[in-house]
Amino acid sequence: MMTKVILTKIFYDCDNFIKEFEEEYNKKFIEDKKSKSKYNSKLSMSEIMTILIYFHNSGYRTFKDYYIKYVYKNLKSAFPNIVKYTRFIELIPSVFIPLIVFVKTKREVKSDNISFIDSTKIVVCKNKRIKQNSVFKDIAKVGKSTMG
Repeated sequence: MMTKVILTKIFYDCDNFIKEFEEEYNKKFIEDKKSKSKYNSKLSMSEIMTILIYFHNSGYRTFKDYYIKYVYKNLKSAFPNIVKYTRFIELIPSVFIPLIVFVKTKREVKSDNISFIDSTKIVVCKNKRIKQNSVFKDIAKVGKSTMG
């Protein structure tokens, strides 16, 4: 019960903010007619922002677990047009600017240090070619994961 109350409050705040934000944003910036928006989803911007903000109240350590194990399974009634995790990750950049403005102005998230981290590994090269590879040479480290 408490979950639905908090979720509804976050959505209400996000939805009102998005209505104001889009109006102001469209007044100040001229949209390039040639470039089409990459935002093409059944989920509204308010719903995407709500899911992202609610993550901070969820108790999950990784966003991937939170989305797959909790949002996608338990919140289908709240988000009837829910999309798969990979599609949701593609939609996050479309709400990045409004989300940052919302957080800074509404202070829904108590921390100023906001991080979005995906726990999926990034394969730079095959192990037998490690010594030849120069991609991320000074940044990447050789390590082991549960997958090898």
